[in-house]
Amino acid sequence: MPHATLPSPGFQALILCGPGANLDTFTVNPKSHPKALVSIANRPMVWYPLEWCIRMGVTNVVLITPPESKEAIEHSLNTNPHFTGLRKPDVLAPAHLTLTTETAEIFKLPEVQKLVTGDFIVLPCDLVCELDGLSLLEQWMVLQGGVGGASGGLYDGRQHEMKIGGEKSGRRGGLAVWYSTKSENTVKREETNFIATAPLPASIVPSPQSSLRRDISNVVYSIPTDTLKDLTEGQDFQIRRALLRKHSHIKMYTAYRDAHIYFFPFWIMEMIKRNEKINHMGEDVLGWWAKAGWQDGLGDKLGLRDILDAPRGISSPDLSGNANPLDEDIDAESYITTKPSKPKKTEVDSTTETLLASRVRDPDTGSKMKSLTSKSHLKIPPLLAYIHPSTSSAPLIRRVDKSDLLLNISLRLAKFPALDDITVTEHSPFAHSSKVAASTKAKVPIQCSIQAETSLIDENVTISERCSIKESVVGRGCKIGTGAKLSKCIIMEDAEVGDFVTLEECILGPRCLVEGGPKEDKNKTVLKKCEVQEGFKVNWGSEETGFQFMLGGLLQDEDEFESGDDEAGELDDNE
Repeated sequence: MPHATLPSPGFQALILCGPGANLDTFTVNPKSHPKALVSIANRPMVWYPLEWCIRMGVTNVVLITPPESKEAIEHSLNTNPHFTGLRKPDVLAPAHLTLTTETAEIFKLPEVQKLVTGDFIVLPCDLVCELDGLSLLEQWMVLQGGVGGASGGLYDGRQHEMKIGGEKSGRRGGLAVWYSTKSENTVKREETNFIATAPLPASIVPSPQSSLRRDISNVVYSIPTDTLKDLTEGQDFQIRRALLRKHSHIKMYTAYRDAHIYFFPFWIMEMIKRNEKINHMGEDVLGWWAKAGWQDGLGDKLGLRDILDAPRGISSPDLSGNANPLDEDIDAESYITTKPSKPKKTEVDSTTETLLASRVRDPDTGSKMKSLTSKSHLKIPPLLAYIHPSTSSAPLIRRVDKSDLLLNISLRLAKFPALDDITVTEHSPFAHSSKVAASTKAKVPIQCSIQAETSLIDENVTISERCSIKESVVGRGCKIGTGAKLSKCIIMEDAEVGDFVTLEECILGPRCLVEGGPKEDKNKTVLKKCEVQEGFKVNWGSEETGFQFMLGGLLQDEDEFESGDDEAGELDDNE
């Protein structure tokens, strides 16, 4: 796995380990098998964002999880061989964090407020991102980064205000990522967002060919597509004139999805803390922030004037760690040499005073009013969007939060050439050491068909004679019976597929059993597009399409689930 060769960029990375409601077949018991540990191409789900951070050089990584899942995640971090080779992250389980807590509400919890001390990155645990994070980080630093050491935050236990990092000149904003859902990995009914962007000012110096600069723009509107449909109710979408006055060229996207990759400045924590109505990170934080850039008065309603227009006389640590007074704002734009110089503006206060006639009186008290005080225009640091290209050669960026996506992305990763393939000069960061593990390959019988170029088979898998494996992912310790046929399937660790069973586009959870039978029996087990829960037993002769084999569903008693009673997990033929 490639690692960063540069010093740490100074960001904290927070990976949110959610409940996995759309993967309920495999996350019904978050205490023993939380969503973050669901297998994607024979690796735990949270391995992918964790590896992405380390590859980017971010080593201060914290997994935020509900208390009931903390023990299982920590145990996996200590014992799973995929994690032992990585720098171990911290695991934070706030006392009041539940499986239904919204994303932005997590950042209002006191444990998280205390944890974040500077600029930070927010990631989901279900992110699979092949794009090098350093390229995104580079664009944020060029377009939005504060002047060194002047970024605000907590240093030596003391609060340092944000104004000195360039916010007053329009810097110190954020960067988020969106990707197209219309690609080779398209699945039905995938969540999308409506996003409107405006182009950034053109740079005099052309960007390098490999730069992401041409795909970055300014977000002016962001909302989930489902919410947009509820607001319009089949009518035309109306655009405010204030938006068109501020941005004459707007591009709208309806088939793109928020990747939940956020590069945030520290002051966003204060914005979230001050606004009780902010619940969702994507819908509320991004949506309101984008509109505050062009909708007059919204920034004041969100309290951004108090956050960004802090009083003078603020100290910030220098590179040696000592605090030096910075008595004036830093205009970062004045240091940029690749743009035409602008005439210097005289310093104005945040308020302006208009003298009134002597006859003007206060309508409430009746006393004379000498002047009328009004606030100056508040400049909001922008929210930038990286719109990932939808070309077939573009790096993979997807969220894996549905069963269809779990199957689709796992099978795509299985097609990546392995590291032992000497015919490939450049491997994906997600490439496995080999397509069929050495301990498994040594035991594969001669009379067996394995399509290795499109499959992944992990360690210690027992494969019997006359079985067929095509475009499938088989986890560690699985057993594949005689004459079994697997096509486009995921078989998670320690699962067992019996003799003469046929599976097509199925996902089998850990330690489940699909019972086999004799070859002569005409009523064989044939499953298509089915899901089997962890520890479940599917009886011989079952023939289903699009069925979820679950142990009593979400209402199953936890003690009965953990007892592992085979009879409780059987599916009768009469059902």
